[in-house]
Amino acid sequence: MATGEIRESSDAAGLAALIARAGAETGGRGLPPVERWNPPFCGDIDMEIRADGTWFYLGTPIGRAPLVRLFSTVLRKDEDGRTYLVTPVEKVGIRVVDAPFLAVEMNASGEGEAQKLTFRTNVGDVVEAGPEHPLRFVIAGGNSELKPYLLVRGRLEALVSRAMMYELVALGETVEIDGTDMFAVRSGGVVFPIMPAAELDALTR
Repeated sequence: MATGEIRESSDAAGLAALIARAGAETGGRGLPPVERWNPPFCGDIDMEIRADGTWFYLGTPIGRAPLVRLFSTVLRKDEDGRTYLVTPVEKVGIRVVDAPFLAVEMNASGEGEAQKLTFRTNVGDVVEAGPEHPLRFVIAGGNSELKPYLLVRGRLEALVSRAMMYELVALGETVEIDGTDMFAVRSGGVVFPIMPAAELDALTR
């Protein structure tokens, strides 16, 4: 397969220009329809999204927020579990250390079953947790660290930052789910279990 234009781009600005031209059909009216595009795979590029949400290209951090935002609009995670930059004409693989996005701000409104949790990501997405954008919680690492993830779009998730995690926990309550008392949080009419209530003490040690 011939090397595509994206792979030939030698710097982040040039890569962004190619993506902007490829996505011009959206006319600035929202996100490009990457889920509908089915271009050929043209290999991997040296782009990585670190666990803290920082994007690197050719080993150098991409310092311009508008560039990062543009790249984020053409991200897609496929059934193979890998994440790609996708345009109508080609698809290239990138590396993602944890999640492609980071949730950096949260707003809670309403109470009880009417509670809504709205998150802002590091790339500018604003997402309300609920049926279409579920929260999931993972206990990871030797220190049993609680890591919340929010589905943003497609299969792409945002890792909720540690500061936001503590805010989430503060909004939690004990709810019986399938006969088990679970510590959980509500948003958009959905109860999202965090962990069995009996294990909650381990979170605050």
